[in-house]
Amino acid sequence: MKKSPILNVPNILSFVRVLLVPAFVASILFMKDIEVWGFIVPAVVYALTALTDMLDGKIARKYGLVTDFGKFIDPLADKFMVLGSMLAILAWMFERGQRVQGLVFVWLVLILLFRELAVTSLRLVVAGKKVKVDLAANMMGKLKTVSQMVGTVLIIIEPLLFGDNHVMSYICMGIMAFTTIVSGWNYLMGYLPHIVSADE
Repeated sequence: MKKSPILNVPNILSFVRVLLVPAFVASILFMKDIEVWGFIVPAVVYALTALTDMLDGKIARKYGLVTDFGKFIDPLADKFMVLGSMLAILAWMFERGQRVQGLVFVWLVLILLFRELAVTSLRLVVAGKKVKVDLAANMMGKLKTVSQMVGTVLIIIEPLLFGDNHVMSYICMGIMAFTTIVSGWNYLMGYLPHIVSADE
């Protein structure tokens, strides 16, 4: 079987995602005082970043372009996107004087961070025990990803659409937190039996 080259379309998309994260951070922090475009530009950059996340895996599986390097760079780019964008938005909120909203968002960032670290740790433990786990992405995991992407864009453009009442932001944060917790719990329940059985 012919090996797929490292520089294939899915891996290039993952590289692009890594490069777009600093572009997003720069746009949301340095354009914060620009009316209209200060909201539109970072929202568009984030949407493009999320689009690469949606496309790379689908293209890799559909066209048989899965590589070991892709298995490394794709989740790394995902973590970079999630944590980089969340921290940038948190700083953006405090710089705009949105202290209460920022304090609520801190808890969301902590939940997201804990979930990512927990899932990564579970995968490393299972991999270290050489236990093969076929845990396909479930519906809640997909909802977590969609809610995070859509919610982030809505939080960014909310001041442009509805002013600074933050109602939509709080709703988005609640949905993002709920789907993150539930999807993390599902991963724990999926991996835990394999970890326990490997110890017996």
